[in-house]
Amino acid sequence: MSMTAERKSAIVTKYATKKGDTGSPEVQVALLSERIKELSEHLATHTKDFHSRRGLLMMVGQRRALLDYLKAKDTKRYESLIERLELRR
Repeated sequence: MSMTAERKSAIVTKYATKKGDTGSPEVQVALLSERIKELSEHLATHTKDFHSRRGLLMMVGQRRALLDYLKAKDTKRYESLIERLELRR
């Protein structure tokens, strides 16, 4: 259920803004989106796993806060990110 190191490094290199970038909002949102997708699939089969559901809601809130921050700082980066991640809104 957890993300493999290879998958994580692939996401980091894909969304990094410069070499060695692991903390930019783009990378953080991409990693959170991947974890949210995996956890959503888990919850589809394990409907009574309320502890994981709470974790999912916390991750969604964290991603929303990062997206709001990015939108306030640089609208073009925000729009390109949601387009690349295929997020609604």
